[in-house]
Amino acid sequence: MVYLWLKAGHVIFVIFWMAGLFMLPRFFVYHQEAPPASPEHAVWVDREAKLLKIILWPSLVVVWVLGLALAMTTGAFSQGWFHAKLLLVLVLSAYHVWMAGYAASLARGERKLSGKRLRLLNEVPGIAAALIVVLVIVKPF
Repeated sequence: MVYLWLKAGHVIFVIFWMAGLFMLPRFFVYHQEAPPASPEHAVWVDREAKLLKIILWPSLVVVWVLGLALAMTTGAFSQGWFHAKLLLVLVLSAYHVWMAGYAASLARGERKLSGKRLRLLNEVPGIAAALIVVLVIVKPF
């Protein structure tokens, strides 16, 4: 029964985390279109900070805690598919940290990336999620 509760919680918080990972780069696209010292800029800074603080960071922590608990419960550490999944989750976590840093840059008025590049970066979590789902469901190795 513990396994099922861990799994349910893990999936729920993965959904929250992925929603935030899809939203934040989209916020960046709109944020960059606002003039740096405008009231609209301040609104986007606030939205990005709230998304990170209320959804993204807590979800990241819970996903990792429940995911590692699941892995220990099921003995997944000895399975190849899990190693690949873990690598992809590490990549997504690094992407998350990078986006938090980019939000801080935007808040300071630094606009390092184009809207087109941000739109392309918005595809990273979707591709990673698709690969992770295949690894978890199919367990190809």
